[in-house]
Amino acid sequence: MVKISDFQIKDVVNVADGKRLGNVGDIEINLNTGKIEAVVVTGVGKVLGFFGREEDIVIPWKNILKIGEDVILVRFKDMAERVYEEEL
Repeated sequence: MVKISDFQIKDVVNVADGKRLGNVGDIEINLNTGKIEAVVVTGVGKVLGFFGREEDIVIPWKNILKIGEDVILVRFKDMAERVYEEEL
């Protein structure tokens, strides 16, 4: 068994580029099946929390590759990368 609070302290790292995306802020659960559909990585504040914050990142459960003791490895492509690939 894993608690949501256990997820929230783990760093989320994108294996596509090795960047740290942040920490899990929330999860999306399908109430009909009881399964986790996605994790939501909370957007970090810009310039020490001033001037708003970045958008939350929703990562579908199928894109989670490995959940370790300290880190969650995911495969994530942001919208800029997706648009570029579609143009090719």
